[in-house]
Amino acid sequence: MKVLCIHAHFDDFEFACAGLFLLWKNSAKASNSSFQGKILVCTDGAAGHHFRSREETAQLRLNEQAKAAEIGGFEWELLKDPLGNPFREGCLETNRIFLASLWKAIRDYRPDYIVCPPIPRDTRVGIHVDHLQVAEGVRRVAYLISVPHAFAPEFPDTQVKGTAVPEYISTPVILNAHDSYMGSDEDEHDLEFDISRVIDSIAEMSFCHQSQIAEWLPWVGRHAMTAPKSIEKWKHQLNQRFIQRNYQSNIESSNPMEVFTVTAWGVVPGFEKLVDDLPEFRCRSEENLKARLNSWKAS
Repeated sequence: MKVLCIHAHFDDFEFACAGLFLLWKNSAKASNSSFQGKILVCTDGAAGHHFRSREETAQLRLNEQAKAAEIGGFEWELLKDPLGNPFREGCLETNRIFLASLWKAIRDYRPDYIVCPPIPRDTRVGIHVDHLQVAEGVRRVAYLISVPHAFAPEFPDTQVKGTAVPEYISTPVILNAHDSYMGSDEDEHDLEFDISRVIDSIAEMSFCHQSQIAEWLPWVGRHAMTAPKSIEKWKHQLNQRFIQRNYQSNIESSNPMEVFTVTAWGVVPGFEKLVDDLPEFRCRSEENLKARLNSWKAS
């Protein structure tokens, strides 16, 4: 099992789907099967700070992500364009170059599942442009994942030499993670995961992002948070964030939860495949999800 998290920024993974990855990894270990998780960050991380320079911020966040990924036991990669340059934070566009770069990164990793941000249904909600462009980019490029020459002009090394037949690369199942920047309502998600067993590991991973949680986020003031002075205080704050998310998602539980929505952007799974592949989950409405999956398959 190979799963790719595609998100805009350093630290988005820890707040969106680190729990699912850790549960998946532990479940695979318990059943003597394999699991590989990878984080694909789509922006350079240079913009979001108030007293550090762009260059210092970008390097610092690279280092923080590397440390966090090491704690979780996951791979990670900074998305690069065909010339080897990262995409600027705050300036991400769903254009040919970005789509080509996503296509190449996904084909190189060959995931069974992709987890990415959602596209908001309500145009009145606020957005983060980078989150929205990542969601739109994954949605637009999904069909082209199995098309071997889709972006060969941008990445010539992917072109087939001579008369060789290209290796088939299957399209993954694509799940949307909860995203507080995109608004939320109680009907948006399908799958609920109790992450109580791994919340301490999530706290340790996210605590690596000190330039975010101890410097930038408290200063910018969008999340009403104070800088945590210790890992224990951060564990408490993080748990409260998840409980607030439960409230926003209309989940009646005092345990920290992560929620996801199944899309038809990639291959449409049967409900049984989700049960077989995913670690233990609770379905928001099994009847509605089965009906939607069957409808997509029929069409």
